[in-house]
Amino acid sequence: MTEVRVPTLGESVSEATVATWFKKVGDTVAQDEMICELETDKVTVEVPSPFAGTLTEIVAAEGETVGVDALLANITEGDAAPAPAAEEKPAATAAPASGGDEAVKIMVPTLGESVTEATVGTWFKKVGDSVTADEMLCELETDKVSVEVPSPATGVITEILAEDGATVAAGGQLGVISGSASAASAAPASAAAPAAAVSSEGAKNAPSAEKLMAENNMSADQVTGTGRDGRVMKEDVQAAIATSASAPITSAPAAPVAAPRAAPAPEQAAREERVKMTRLRQTIARRLKESQNTAAMLTTYNEVDMSEVMALRTEYKDVFLKKHGVKMGFMSFFTKACCHALKEVPEVNAEIDGTDIVYKSYVNMGIAAGTPTGLVVPVIRDADQLSFSDIEKAIAEKGARARDGKLSMAEMQGGSFTISNGGVYGSLMSSPILNPPQSGILGMHTIQKRPVVVNDEIVIRPMMYLALSYDHRIVDGKGAVTFLVRVKEALEDPRRLLMDL
Repeated sequence: MTEVRVPTLGESVSEATVATWFKKVGDTVAQDEMICELETDKVTVEVPSPFAGTLTEIVAAEGETVGVDALLANITEGDAAPAPAAEEKPAATAAPASGGDEAVKIMVPTLGESVTEATVGTWFKKVGDSVTADEMLCELETDKVSVEVPSPATGVITEILAEDGATVAAGGQLGVISGSASAASAAPASAAAPAAAVSSEGAKNAPSAEKLMAENNMSADQVTGTGRDGRVMKEDVQAAIATSASAPITSAPAAPVAAPRAAPAPEQAAREERVKMTRLRQTIARRLKESQNTAAMLTTYNEVDMSEVMALRTEYKDVFLKKHGVKMGFMSFFTKACCHALKEVPEVNAEIDGTDIVYKSYVNMGIAAGTPTGLVVPVIRDADQLSFSDIEKAIAEKGARARDGKLSMAEMQGGSFTISNGGVYGSLMSSPILNPPQSGILGMHTIQKRPVVVNDEIVIRPMMYLALSYDHRIVDGKGAVTFLVRVKEALEDPRRLLMDL
């Protein structure tokens, strides 16, 4: 009998809540297979099985609060794990004796830098289906990207170990394929499927796109692929559905999912589409709601005359680009101005940890960036020690990595303050939400020419509204207003940054 206990939960975290059990009593488990998920006030922790065997007892049920090293379950080690496969599929295990079959494991592929787990999004095949080598079997979703899993061999799927919605670790097992001569003869029955998954240019379409086309009775000829080599992506199908009035959206799958609410009328259901949230979107939603539930959030506003910054950029942008190889943008000015203001109002750069306030003598600046898959916040470390050119290079490099989905988790952790630029999308004014556990976030907005009074005269100036959302538990109104005024002063007279005024 082997005990499964609560692992180390992280610095200063002493307890967690049992969120989900992926296995039930009597289920067989493989070594390192995820058996349950714990939630803390900071992170979600998955608990792997220490050995292969059978789950004989669950000590902590879903919803219970457990401490570090508390007993979660008991597992009986040994050969119990493979036994059900032998009982359920005697033909599959007997076949190797005749030398005709060979079991091939379907494994989770490399998920990307620092990505250790994924959620099984969709299986395109089921147990008993014949498959060909390199045919797409399922799609995995991580916090950053979607990963398609090809078949490692030609044969028949004899077992699926991780169903839709299950969480799997990098290198974990998804299923089993039995490769055999009979599989080769069965392959023609499914030959139409891989053929349909190939674009006119010969590139295989994304399985998610194939699935969506099948649901809407569409063929690849009706969709223009924007992927590599003309590959049809899911977004291409969605665009084709939106622009084609003759392309019906199947409402059948939506009916059971929509059971908690009143069933829509048929004509309404035909105009709706239900899509499962990606792991990234779920993470964003959870963290933003946690921020609202935890912090005493308040927002203060001001406006800044951008004339001096714009004039400085116009005068030196060509020389700056020639010397440093990067364009001079607004973000370096705002980053510098915020670092300058944080020195005077350090509580905006601090965080609350239990009953302690942690003040930081450095500025790790988070720069919020919108990507096709959602909002990410890469962190520029020790931004207060960097030059304008260093900041611009860091922003350009991390922005490109964010758009390509190549940011590591380490690059998005450890921020002490965040800047969010809604102005690039045309936002005139907004109240940004804190990025926990940070205590402050600055919202930039679009630059708009407006009449203002300067020296008792009405003049036209390029103006921008600034918004500082802050945690009122640690930052008082005086400190928040002072911070925003210092940012305003530094931007309206950038020379103050050079003289540290």
